[in-house]
Amino acid sequence: MPAAPEPSAPPAVTEGSVPSDRPKPTGPPSPQAAPATPAATLLTLDLAATIRHDGHGGVADDLDAPGGLTAWVRAHAAELPDALGPRRFRADESAREAVRGVRAAVRALFAHAVRPGAPSPADARRLLPVREAVTRLNEAAARVPTVPVLSWPRGGAPVVRDEPVDRAEAVAGTDLLTAALARAALTFFAGPDRERLRACHAPRCVRYFLKDHPRQEWCKPACGNRARVARHHERNRGRA
Repeated sequence: MPAAPEPSAPPAVTEGSVPSDRPKPTGPPSPQAAPATPAATLLTLDLAATIRHDGHGGVADDLDAPGGLTAWVRAHAAELPDALGPRRFRADESAREAVRGVRAAVRALFAHAVRPGAPSPADARRLLPVREAVTRLNEAAARVPTVPVLSWPRGGAPVVRDEPVDRAEAVAGTDLLTAALARAALTFFAGPDRERLRACHAPRCVRYFLKDHPRQEWCKPACGNRARVARHHERNRGRA
């Protein structure tokens, strides 16, 4: 997904798999390739997107059981600290509740960021107060002191990741995970991508997305099609 230029040196943060459902750009192709979307932005958007439309008029939660969190973490292993061992991670109920708490804070601040636009209808009536959401993210991010660590894989590009200050010290996996997710969210909210955040208001959609061009209204083409069909039916009803 095209995005604003990545800020310098942002903190890096991520049995089964979760299919990627990141929104695709709906506008005309850019004449020049845009920089890759920062990992912190993608991780934060994907965490929020674990609340989604269920295809039957309701809302589904991909983290409604520990197995869902296990699958999500493993699918995002490249974006999460190596110290977590994300490819071998197995969630329990306490980890699930902790991550859902971070997600609630993220979605509350997403709703705040898109003002004066309306928030996602999925949780518009039960959002955390902004102050509480900010405090929750700050506290989660502070649970595991980290330092940037450079790795340069053979044949690949150098990558800087946040890793625990003392790797010899036993750190709870839940704290590592929630700290990484919270830190990614802090990077996103303080960065330029926040200005492009929008809630998709196509029928049945509950997603947030990054606005890629001035006329973009929806997170993906399918949502645009549904919105246009709904508008057409509404106009025809008005004429009847």
